[in-house]
Amino acid sequence: MGTIASTGSTIITAKTGRLKRRIALGVIALVLLLVGGVAWLTGGLGGATTDPADRVAVEDAKLPELGDAEPVLASLATDAPAPDAVALTSHVSPLLDAPALGPGVSASVVDVASGNVLLDQDAAEPSMPASTAKLLTAVAALTTLDPSGTLDTTVVAGSTPGEVVLVGGGDPTLSRTAPSKIYAGAPTVADLAAQVVAAVPAGQPVTRVVVDSSLFSGPLTASGWQPSDTPSSYAAPVTATAVDGARLSPGSTARSGQPGLDAGAALADALGAPGATVVLGEAPEGAETLGTVHSAPIARLVEQALSMSDNMLAEALARQVALARDLPASFEGSAQAVTDALADAGVDLTGVTLSDGSGLSREDRVPASVLTGVLRGVADGSLEGASQLLSGLPVAGYDGTLAERGDAAPDHAPGTVRAKTGTLLDTHALAGTVLTQDGRLLAFAVVADQPTGSEAAAEAALDDFAAELAGCGCR
Repeated sequence: MGTIASTGSTIITAKTGRLKRRIALGVIALVLLLVGGVAWLTGGLGGATTDPADRVAVEDAKLPELGDAEPVLASLATDAPAPDAVALTSHVSPLLDAPALGPGVSASVVDVASGNVLLDQDAAEPSMPASTAKLLTAVAALTTLDPSGTLDTTVVAGSTPGEVVLVGGGDPTLSRTAPSKIYAGAPTVADLAAQVVAAVPAGQPVTRVVVDSSLFSGPLTASGWQPSDTPSSYAAPVTATAVDGARLSPGSTARSGQPGLDAGAALADALGAPGATVVLGEAPEGAETLGTVHSAPIARLVEQALSMSDNMLAEALARQVALARDLPASFEGSAQAVTDALADAGVDLTGVTLSDGSGLSREDRVPASVLTGVLRGVADGSLEGASQLLSGLPVAGYDGTLAERGDAAPDHAPGTVRAKTGTLLDTHALAGTVLTQDGRLLAFAVVADQPTGSEAAAEAALDDFAAELAGCGCR
């Protein structure tokens, strides 16, 4: 059985919250309909008129009372009481004994404001983090790279007439459609091709497309990845040139075994040369630039990597960290770059071992205490510049990769739980922030790397844990 994709998610926007939003939208639609109807009748069937005698008298529309708007996200209360550690542990720790999670459960809960540890169950034990490892990659990217910077994809002139070279800059979001069906703000192959057409000599057909992915080095898959991981619905060989997140087609789930060649073929099609030869190679030194497109800002790419738990995007960001730190843009170099960046930012990395930037490797190890340490540092601002990590976390029952989870949880305010999940066949994890019913912000992480139940049962157990944190005053 193949490995299940690492996924991220959150837990608790209740059904009643959705219902309220839908009712509000319905009321707005009714208002617009009533106002529009009055305007149409006032204008008359024959068109607009300014003569009062021609107007149709109608009864005044009675608009519903909407009441005062309530903020979806309000500032944290400075006087919110903190949970008692003993009370919280006794209240939620039994949920960690859920049979589906198995015997290897580690967990950590930390009060963000004070840093006090409220729950510690083997939290220092290195565990297979699955996709929660993306939290480390996200912090490394946000603290190392310019959050407003972009990744460039370029086309340069080849060594012979009719040849162009697609030079990958490590941006897997380059899109075959305009706009992208997957990544907001992604550059398009059509834009790149239009620049090339305008730059090449008139009448010169493109007969050959060379794809240069030399920016990245080393193996195309990481140590600890399974043969079934590439290609799959969640991973592909990691190359510096790709389109649509290395997917076989825009919007599909299946990934490609040859992302670079797919990108070259997409460019050839956009240039009106579907019969052009597409090969892998390198650009001539000093070649003329024919066109360049830019990715969405790094901060947005980080948010997308977390929200969608996109392995290819996470690996691309980890390699950009490696390049910025003058390390090889390989799995080994990017793993070292991520840990070095976090160490420089003051993160305690005791027990951390990384073999990739996405958490797909079975060799990755991250203690739950490190995950909550990172989350607390981002939430309290001590990890400067990393705030987009929080905005990238999916909101429970609302968006991201856990949009459909947590609907059965108690009624809490939207945004109460935001978290990143990790899911492999042999690991289920959840790490994020939760706002208690008293308004206190907590960071939490649960990792079960010896699960015995089904994926659905394990996810439900993790959701129950986070829901209880949200509903627990525990004082």
